[in-house]
Amino acid sequence: MARITASRKQLKPDPKCGSLLAAKFINSLMWDGKKSVAQNVFYDALDIIKQRLPDEEPIEVFTQAVENVKPAIEVRSKRVGGAAYQVPMQVNRARQQSLAIRWILMAIREKKGRPTPQKLADELAAAFNREGTAMTRRENVHRMADANKAFAHFGW
Repeated sequence: MARITASRKQLKPDPKCGSLLAAKFINSLMWDGKKSVAQNVFYDALDIIKQRLPDEEPIEVFTQAVENVKPAIEVRSKRVGGAAYQVPMQVNRARQQSLAIRWILMAIREKKGRPTPQKLADELAAAFNREGTAMTRRENVHRMADANKAFAHFGW
C-alpha cells in the first residue's frame, strides 16, 4: 500500500548549509539526475534571498518558508455506500514536508520567462511572508478541509 523508500536513511545533509531539508529539496528540484545543476539553482536562489533580505539568514528563510507552506490537514476521497466523500484528515510530518516541497516546486515551474533561481527566490521569500502561489494552495487545501468538516466522522 504505502511505498517505503530508503531516501530518508540515505539522505546526507547538503554540502554548503549542512541541512537535511535543503538536501531533500535539491533532490526534488533535480531533473535527469543532474544534481550539480539543481544545487547551483538552489544556492543561487539563496544568494538572491541574501541580497533581498540582508538581515535574515538565507537558509533560515528557506526553512521557515517550507514550514509555512506545510498543510496541517488535507481532504482524502473515501467511498461510502456508492458515494465518494471528501474526508478531512490529519497529515503526518513526512507527508507535510513532501507536500510543501512539491507545492513550492510546482509554483516555480508554472511561472515562465525568468531564470529558475529568481523564481525560486521569489517563491521562498513570498512563502516566508506567508503569501505566494504555494501558500495559496495550502490555504485552498485548508479551506476544502474546513468545508467538508461534516464528513470527518468517515475518517479511518
